[in-house]
Order: sequence, then C-alpha cells, then structure tokens
Amino acid sequence: MEWQMEQNHRELIAHLSRRAGFGATSSELDFYASLSYEDAVEEFLSSKVANSIPDDLIFRRHVDLHTMQGHNAAYWAYRLISTDAPLKEKIALFWHGIFATAELKLNNLGSLNNQVEMFSRCGLGKFDDLLEELSMDPAMLVWLDNHDNHKDSINENYGREILELFSMGVGNYTEEDIKECAKAFTGWTVKNGEYMSTMGFKDSIWPYGRIQWHYEFREEDHDDGEKTFLGEKGRFDGRDIIEIIAKQDATARFISRHIYNYFVADEVPVPQWSETDPRDPKAIDFIAESYHKNNHSIKAILRDVFNSDFFKNSAFLRVKSPVELVIGTLRKTGEYQTPVGGETGIFTVMEESGFMGQKLLDPPSVEGWHTGEEWISSGSLVERVNFVTSHLGDDTHPGVKEMISKLNSITDKDSDPNSFVEACIDALGLNKIGEDTRIELVNVAREARENRNGEAKAGKIPQEVIIHMFKLIGSCKEYQLC
Repeated sequence: MEWQMEQNHRELIAHLSRRAGFGATSSELDFYASLSYEDAVEEFLSSKVANSIPDDLIFRRHVDLHTMQGHNAAYWAYRLISTDAPLKEKIALFWHGIFATAELKLNNLGSLNNQVEMFSRCGLGKFDDLLEELSMDPAMLVWLDNHDNHKDSINENYGREILELFSMGVGNYTEEDIKECAKAFTGWTVKNGEYMSTMGFKDSIWPYGRIQWHYEFREEDHDDGEKTFLGEKGRFDGRDIIEIIAKQDATARFISRHIYNYFVADEVPVPQWSETDPRDPKAIDFIAESYHKNNHSIKAILRDVFNSDFFKNSAFLRVKSPVELVIGTLRKTGEYQTPVGGETGIFTVMEESGFMGQKLLDPPSVEGWHTGEEWISSGSLVERVNFVTSHLGDDTHPGVKEMISKLNSITDKDSDPNSFVEACIDALGLNKIGEDTRIELVNVAREARENRNGEAKAGKIPQEVIIHMFKLIGSCKEYQLC
C-alpha cells in the first residue's frame, strides 16, 4: 500500500512537471517527489532567478547575435532548455501564444526578444500590470500599429485586439468601445520611430542587428477628452482602460479558458469560444473565481489550479505543442546545456519545431496558433516521432548516458520485463502509460530477453536494448501528450 502511494505521488509529480514545465528527468523527479505535492507546486511557482550562464558572458563573444533572424528563436530555445526555473519560461511561451507577435512584420528582433523577456518577468504577476507592459511594448506597438494611432486620426487595430483576443473575447464589447479604447491609447508610441524606420529600411546598422525600439508617450498626440467605455465615463487614458478591462467578468472567464486550455486540457480553437461551451464549465467557474479572489494574480490562480482535483485528474488530456515536445526531449537528453553544442547547433534543431507547425517567435497571425488536435497531421506526426526517436536513440548525449547508467544500477539482464519497462518509462518522466501500450512494450522486452541467449555480460542489459526501448516509448501516443 505504501509503495502504491509513493508511485501515485510520483505519477502526480510527473504530471505537474509536464504542465508547469517541460517534463522532468528521472533525477528531477527524484527531487520533486521528495517534496509534498503542495511544496512541489510552490517550487515551480517560486520566483527564483534561473541558474544558467549569464547573458553577458554569452554576448561577450556573440554581440547581439540573438537579434538576427532565426538566432533569436535559438537564443530563447537555449533558455527554455537550460533553465532550472521552467515555469518562468513556460509562462512566457503561454503569453507568446496569446499576445502573438511575429518577426516578419517587425524586422526588429531585438525588440521581440525584449517582449519575451517581459513575458517571463511579468507573466506570473497581476494581469492588469501585464496588459500595461504589453501596451507599452515597442514590438506590440508596431505589430498592431499603435504607433500610427494619433489624436486626430485614430487607428483601431490595437484597441480592437486588446478586447477581442487579449482580454474579453468576441461579443463582450461594442464597436464604440473599440473606438473609445483606441482614443485612450493615442500617444502611446515608439520613440523616434521615423528615424528608426529609415535606418532599418536602409539596413545601415548591420551586421550586428538593428537598434532596438523604445516606448514613448507623446502628450501632444494623446486624446485626453471624455470617453465612454464599457458603460463607464471619464477622461480615460490607456491605464484607466486596462483597469476597467481587468475587472470585467468576461475578462476573468476569457483568461480562465486560456489557462484551462494551456495547463489543464485541450479546448476548441479560440475563434469557436463565443459559440462553444467550455469543456469543463465548473473548472472555468473555479478559475474565474480565483481570478477575482486573487486580485488578478496569475501566480495565485495557477496555485489554485495546480492544487485542484480537475488538474490532478487531467493527465494526458493535452497534445504537446511542437515547442513543448522539442524542448522537453532536449532537456531529457541533456543537449545544449551550454550555448554551443552539437554538430548542427541549436539554431538548426529549433527549425524542427517549425517543421512540426510551430516556429518560435513567428506565429501565423495575431490569433496565434490553433492548438490541441490541430498540432497533429500525417506529416507533422512523422516529424514529431522522427525527432524524438533520433534524440532519445543517441547514446552520445549526456542525458541519455545518465538514463542508461541509472537503469543499469536498478536492473539487470534477468530483470522481469515488466520491471524493465517500468524503469524505462520512469527514466523518460512519463510514469504512467496506457495498458495496451504497456502490454506491447513488455512483449518487446520479453522477446528481447529471450533472444539474447545469455549474451549479456556483467549482469547488464545490453545498451542497444535500452536504446530501442527508449525509442519505442518516445514513439508512443503518451509521449506526444502531456
């Protein structure tokens, strides 16, 4: 009974690690499982600074290389892989999917990097504060044309999207609200934008990247007249608008559904939300109540979610996004724990997630990516399985070596096939797998043991058998889910 309780605890911790991070190695699971579940949640939610190589040491030899097209995605990928504060990067990825900003229109990748840094820094804070930071973010100001939003000639693009896609959702505001919102954000712009645009057009600041944009408020270009927004009247500016938006129940429910979709279970794509009921209405009610109760604190909301029964019972109800799949696999194999490594480098490796349908920092539209089952197609599934098996099957990677060594310390050539499969599943951080899948894996392990005919020496299971099992588990549907 005690063993079963420990196993159930480890399975629950593994589930938490896949949602609050990118999955855990067996060693990381040992650490988290030594804590109570509640303490493990707090460990993920902690505001500790990631213990990775400081950026200034990297940039000393690679000045602004991370601002070049493609390299910026590789720079973020390195942080995703090497961080020991995974939720800070996971939450940045969460907001990147909602406040979707792409590199092609911007042509200023340093500013896009700064936006991601802001998501990581502010993403677990108060939603009001995050919206304010977003509204002053130069990449967003250019992406949604607020730098062209003037007192005498408003541009409604940002005013529309902050309501439709970033906070409240379709059907909870009027066209007049959009206009009034746009007026409130006039004067929120990019400093010296005309000069910066000309410099970028002439490409006169290569090869080290473009000068990054900076926010500026131009009081003379701001409409400070009276406005009526969502039923309230006043001489509102952008901060007032954000305060009104953040307290709406529609906002609480919209953000709750995003949190449920990303951390709990797949929902239908966002465009269908206005006409499709939530997968679990009671869970959405719970999260929305937490939003109001905790004064819009994302960290506090996630604490409530991670400790809820509906979260604990949601294992394998989400399809991993391509980035989650790639990053989770590379963290297990121990690759790219330093900025340089591998034959092709992290730049090429991160192109793999693009082949699967999700290129970091390049969402297909302001709507972001459609998630869930839409990640899977006949072509993308082949890419996903090939990527996983090629990396889990390479015993030159330090993480794979460590897993093999640990397996050899707890199993031997005479191990029961069931025990061997369980150990391999645990090593890859799954801990729980479907019964049909388990039976097939055990049959393979049993056949491999029977075919060895006493060839294994020193009591060890042959390395090729372990590698083969890793690749089979990586090909299972459970590995594609989280």
